[in-house]
Amino acid sequence: MYNVNADFINEQKISETLENNKRADPGKVSEVLAKAKEMKGLNMDDVAVLTCITDPMQLQELFDTANQLKETIYGKRLVIFAPLYISNLCSNECLYCAFRVTNKSITRNALSQKHIEKETEILINQGHKRVLLVAGESYPKEGFDYVLESIRSVYRVKNEHGEIRRINVNVAPLSKDEFKLLKEEKIGTYQIFQETYHRQTYRKVHVGGKKKDYNWRAWALHRAMEAGIDDLGIGVLFGLFDYRFEILAMMQHINELEDKFGVGPHTISVPRLEPATGSDLASHPPFAVADMDFKKIVAILRLAVPYTGIIMSTRETAQMRRGTFALGVSQISAGSRTNPGGYDGETEDDISGQFSLGDHRPLDEVIRDVASMGYVPSFCTACYRMGRTGQDFMDLAKPGDIKLHCAPNGLSSFAEYLRNYATPETKEVGEKLIQESINQMSGLAQKRAVKLVNRVKQGKDDVYC
Repeated sequence: MYNVNADFINEQKISETLENNKRADPGKVSEVLAKAKEMKGLNMDDVAVLTCITDPMQLQELFDTANQLKETIYGKRLVIFAPLYISNLCSNECLYCAFRVTNKSITRNALSQKHIEKETEILINQGHKRVLLVAGESYPKEGFDYVLESIRSVYRVKNEHGEIRRINVNVAPLSKDEFKLLKEEKIGTYQIFQETYHRQTYRKVHVGGKKKDYNWRAWALHRAMEAGIDDLGIGVLFGLFDYRFEILAMMQHINELEDKFGVGPHTISVPRLEPATGSDLASHPPFAVADMDFKKIVAILRLAVPYTGIIMSTRETAQMRRGTFALGVSQISAGSRTNPGGYDGETEDDISGQFSLGDHRPLDEVIRDVASMGYVPSFCTACYRMGRTGQDFMDLAKPGDIKLHCAPNGLSSFAEYLRNYATPETKEVGEKLIQESINQMSGLAQKRAVKLVNRVKQGKDDVYC
């Protein structure tokens, strides 16, 4: 099955859909936006209509609708995480990536388990509670066991400041048996990007290594689901091909997962192609995405799959990140390094990082900025430890019941950060926001929030419902 054509990505259907909806008729746009407000998602024709919007008034209506859905479903929470690169060894030749096998401009490194523990301790001391473990698509002599042992190393580190409570993983596509081993390590989300769904473009930019196999990569989430991993993340590297095509192809992938397994991805990432050491392609994207179109992408995805988290990385500038919070972004990385050993300063980002960063601010500064905008930085990991993933999460999310957990847990995890890690300036801004947030809540959510935050103030850590 997994070596045959991934026919759920139907390029002809995408082309026909875009052609049939190439004009953003005001009446049709209004009809689609009204449908989106029902929070039941959109079909491919609906999404195609929204991708054609250029009129400033229609754009604003799109953005306002996305903000309405974001506030209704997620409130003012922004989940915070950090990437942890353990290796930049890679056997693939991806023309846009600094890690590609023939690139001699970077320093290659696979962290020892001791070094991984050191990096983890640095992140813990900053206040992080969740990490995205990332590795190049080649491993040291231990093979895939290197990834499994690295996960154990991260979870092993505990000190007076706490521990990492959830590890998401972004590694090469695995076999079903390997996915089962990954699940046994109690990971959170398994994340993989197709990079581009356009087959001809995929062939042009992936010219060596196993990643050349479009189908093996496209079927990866099916294998993960069958292995029991029901919390998945997908994404596209925008800039490789027409973003309109990529959004519709990603919708086809989501629909396929929902049809086969009853639940789609938990998160969607929206990275744009950024400069990377030794890559001319990365500095000159074939289909560069303008800032306004990028915002439009975020807003459309929020309406199309309203209960799916949208992740914004530090590829983007602080200004761009701020501008997307209201449009649908629900998770952000902060204080990131994209090179193995980057947190302890032993290697420099511009030498061995996977790509250039747009937001270089440390975690505390990001937290203070986010809180000053009225958004609650959340370090909560409760759902993963309580089994609220996959279909169970969606069963709570769609009727709105998940907010009875997420809102109080987000505040208690933020209170824990403020007590244990924050600078005085950040603590002042954060404590004010927590009180304002509680005052705006009501009923069971407010009672839970007051109880949990008070427990944190009394010295308790890791409290959640």
